[in-house]
Amino acid sequence: MAAAIGVSVPVLRFLLCLVATIPVSFLWRLVPGRLGKHLYAAGTGALLSHLSFGFSSNLHFLLLMLLGYASMVLFRSRCGIITFLLGFGYLIGCHVYYMSGDAWKEGGIDATGALMVLTLKVISSAINYNDGQLKEEGLRETQKKNRLIKLPSLIEYIGYCLCCGSHFAGPVYEIKDYLDWTEGKGIWSRSEKGPSPSLYGATIRALLQAGFCMALYLYLVPHFPLSQFTDPTYQEWGFLKRLGYQYMSGFTARWKYYFIWSISEAAIIISGLGFSGWTESSPPKPRWDRAKNVDILGVEFAKSSVELPLMWNIQVSTWLRHYVYERLVQKGKKPGFFQLLATQTVSAVWHGLYPGYIIFFVQSALMIAGSRVIYRWQQALPTSMGLVKKIMIFLNFAYTLLVLNYSCIGFMVLSLHETIASYASVYFIGTILPIILILLGNIIKPAKPVRSKARKEE
Repeated sequence: MAAAIGVSVPVLRFLLCLVATIPVSFLWRLVPGRLGKHLYAAGTGALLSHLSFGFSSNLHFLLLMLLGYASMVLFRSRCGIITFLLGFGYLIGCHVYYMSGDAWKEGGIDATGALMVLTLKVISSAINYNDGQLKEEGLRETQKKNRLIKLPSLIEYIGYCLCCGSHFAGPVYEIKDYLDWTEGKGIWSRSEKGPSPSLYGATIRALLQAGFCMALYLYLVPHFPLSQFTDPTYQEWGFLKRLGYQYMSGFTARWKYYFIWSISEAAIIISGLGFSGWTESSPPKPRWDRAKNVDILGVEFAKSSVELPLMWNIQVSTWLRHYVYERLVQKGKKPGFFQLLATQTVSAVWHGLYPGYIIFFVQSALMIAGSRVIYRWQQALPTSMGLVKKIMIFLNFAYTLLVLNYSCIGFMVLSLHETIASYASVYFIGTILPIILILLGNIIKPAKPVRSKARKEE
């Protein structure tokens, strides 16, 4: 079966367990009692991990979870930073030991990917418990919403971390939401106004999306292999053909992630956890934002690089914004390039220590900063110059398309030599262009658009 679909046996085992999270998540709804649900969430998560990655994976997961929980019990006032350092330290150690990126390129897989998701859950739990003892006045809205006043029990904590195999590919969600969902509180309360949302339509949509994504990926991948970048014939091509091949390589690779995230989305929706409230339309429709990890059309047709973190790996981007980016901003000051670069660096380290990851996320910071310059110029144009504004919007779209697919080659090939070679083959256009825009942005500073008095008061 593995040979029939062109994957290795370990990858097939992972895919089968990933798909199994859908019925496992559905059955969670039938388990009686809060304790029963926590035990089921933890037990099924551990079983799926064992079947997919082997016995050692659960030892890694257990050690990481216990490190986080111990810091919450023993050092509440510092448990956030302690768990952040311990969690990332342990993850980096596993990245170095397993060098999983090489395995992934060769068709293998290990538990490191699941450990990455688990690390974010463990860290956010500790930070939210840390926030629980702070005064509300100095907290942001997300901190107020997610903070933990009371320490969760160990089984609640492990149930959250391993819930029905959601650590396989995400999405990352908050422990407060998990506890409310399990206990039938908040938007999951039976006393809440409005009917219970139907899960099946949204689940079927996610499954159809997954099937389309896998079919397209399997069709494209033989035509655009990464090995082409080291083939001598690639260097013989003209500039535009090489640039076009980079675009198609990035485009092809993304459908693999779209497939995996669509499956995980279906699992979270069918469990009920993915429900995030009702729209304000008439009649109201259920929203499933908590389950969503990607907006495919939003990524492929992003008008600006700034939009990409809101469309790609959405829940991890949200985690990085809440637990890294916003917490680096000093009170009374605006975030700048330092906060952006630091956040992208944390994201790079989270993925692994391969040069390709580091370069890609530094490139991402440059790409976003350059896109912001174009947007500022566009916003400064008067309303009478509607055509010029539309041209600027198109230029930002084209810039995003070019730099994104140029940059993501490093994410895919990983090695320093291959990354530099692929960038050099198109004369580092995706690096030079953002830098030029950033420099020009410091020279050509358009006047800020005039805002109304009412808008200023807002």
